[in-house]
Amino acid sequence: MAETIESNAQSNEGDALGVTRRSRSQRAVSSRATSVATKAPARPRSARSAVKPLKSLAILTMVGGLIATVALPAYGAFRPTVTEEPVTLQQVAADDAQSLVVGSDATGSELTRDSYSATTQAEIDEKKAKEAAAAAAAARARAAAAAAAAAATSTPVDITLVSPGSGAVRWPITNFTKGRGLWDSGYHQGVDLLASCGTPLYAAAGGVVRVSQESFGGYGVAVTIDHVINGQRVSTLYGHMTYGSRMVSSGQTVSAGQQIGVVGSTGSSTACHLHFEVHINDSVVDPWAWLVNNAG
Repeated sequence: MAETIESNAQSNEGDALGVTRRSRSQRAVSSRATSVATKAPARPRSARSAVKPLKSLAILTMVGGLIATVALPAYGAFRPTVTEEPVTLQQVAADDAQSLVVGSDATGSELTRDSYSATTQAEIDEKKAKEAAAAAAAARARAAAAAAAAAATSTPVDITLVSPGSGAVRWPITNFTKGRGLWDSGYHQGVDLLASCGTPLYAAAGGVVRVSQESFGGYGVAVTIDHVINGQRVSTLYGHMTYGSRMVSSGQTVSAGQQIGVVGSTGSSTACHLHFEVHINDSVVDPWAWLVNNAG
């Protein structure tokens, strides 16, 4: 019995010791955990990690502002102007309308098929030719008037150079009718000797041919000859000859009475005739009087 109680007492003492040991172990573990928890508190976030997002946000904001600054003016330049109220074409026409004030004495003209006509190219060319001819005639008239004024103020020229009938001066044409004379119509510088086309023409005196052309201005086919007669420089002109009829050339020496061509109606001419001019020392003289006094 005593051994049993002693055995139970030892058993209880052992159990008590076991409980005490476990409690101590638990308290030790709990103490270490508390110590670890105390010694290793939560690690705070670094300040640098917090600043980085702020810098990124600031950079993005600045880039966006720069893009807006560049893009907005360009957008404004291409942005169409918007008016508050649309304007119609009728309103524009009404605002810019033109007006015409017609006098009380003005009357309307009725158009008929005879009040207008079409113009062909041939008619246009003909009109231009007439205008050119009129301008040339006006120029000749001015030149003749100037020559006449100069002749009137200069010393009279002695047109009698040789004895009539001596042969030094001859008539340039036979069987003719006298037409217009010097200064007829205010510009005529010669005498017109009318004859049939093809009538022979002769040099009025011996000399050297200066001009021999198929087209010599208004003279048409013409020849001019320079002479020295009784010490005077004389020039004679033969105009409106027939095309292809010239029998002399420039620089050729001719004698008085030598045939030089035939009568025609070329240049500014309306009928077959010889236009004959005489110049003494570069002054225009009356060719009819010159022929009468020198050719006889």
